[in-house]
Amino acid sequence: MPASAGIGDDRVMTTSSPGPLALRERALGPDLTRGVMLLLIALANSHYFLVGEPRRGGFPLDGSTSDAVLRWVVPTFVDGRAYPLFGLLFGYGVAQVVRRSSPRPPSVVRRILWRRALVLVVVGLVHGLLLYVGDILAAYGVLLFLGAWAVRWRDGWLLTIGVVMTVMVGLPSEGTLAVSTDGPTPAELPRDLATMLAARPPTQVYVALLGPIGFVGPFALGLWAGRRRVLERPAEHRRLLRVVAVGGLAAAVVGAQPVALVLSRLRATPSADTLGVIGPLHDATGVLGGLGYAAALALVADRLERSGRSDGRVVQALVAVGRRSMTCYVLQSVVWTLAFTPFLLDLSGRLSVTSTAVLALLTWLGTVLVADRMARRDARGPLESLVRRVGYGGVR
Repeated sequence: MPASAGIGDDRVMTTSSPGPLALRERALGPDLTRGVMLLLIALANSHYFLVGEPRRGGFPLDGSTSDAVLRWVVPTFVDGRAYPLFGLLFGYGVAQVVRRSSPRPPSVVRRILWRRALVLVVVGLVHGLLLYVGDILAAYGVLLFLGAWAVRWRDGWLLTIGVVMTVMVGLPSEGTLAVSTDGPTPAELPRDLATMLAARPPTQVYVALLGPIGFVGPFALGLWAGRRRVLERPAEHRRLLRVVAVGGLAAAVVGAQPVALVLSRLRATPSADTLGVIGPLHDATGVLGGLGYAAALALVADRLERSGRSDGRVVQALVAVGRRSMTCYVLQSVVWTLAFTPFLLDLSGRLSVTSTAVLALLTWLGTVLVADRMARRDARGPLESLVRRVGYGGVR
């Protein structure tokens, strides 16, 4: 699956130069949202490594009461909700890059975006081969190669694409992860290094080429929102943000219940035809949930700034993660590799849903500490620096 949502340049735009601004000039809302989003990403990714039967939706269905509770909480608030948020923020960031580069000819802007896309593809393929085969950085790179043509499309087209793709996600299908009974593959849990190097490339190609389809809708909506600086200037869009926050999160919670109740075993597993309906419903309302999270956190950022609490230690630590989200995303994968790879710690069969959620939380907290230390030195994340250096290289 994510990525880094910090691939874009969500900042306060104070210059026409296409180069990156100082970190202190970036807007609070998008970075705060990215920082929180990475916790959701950690929770969404880690439980798919667990083994055990029976299973559904990436969870072993046996376990303690706390496991059952989490099998309701995670599908309701995390799975299928975190990655649409990721896609929205990615599109938003691309819109910011385009705005900063707007004095340049469209061909120059496309070259900037394509260079950034190339970095994402290369880093994503290396990341997927050596660390986390579910990497989505390469998929976002492919999406950006194509999306570079969409940055000049009219607003109506972007909104239409966003709505149509969200509706298509909700069409009946048997292929959704929300209700799948599949367990970890040899590419995810390779028994040795040779298996890892042989099994992962085909999976990476599949994810990189087909993964962008599911992110087109959130990406288009992110482009639209980025043009209006909705997350950077929440005071100007407060009514819209409130409607999207309440409506999107409510739809996500309600739409998740058919799946969440089955996974928590509060409801018997329905027929295959019914699963083919409730799985896509879970995913489609998850797109709305991703929008809701972005809107709600923008409102939180607005409240923090108006109350003068945006410089608080916790807030700034979360912002530091958001500003280095690509680096922090890859750092999460280091933990998953060490913990779950069979020829390393091999914890897939020993951890429960609950202990894996604790591991995800601790991993995210660890990245918060690392990012906060970088922020105190006014240093960018190494991967963010790489994207900017290559993306703007040779552009005057």
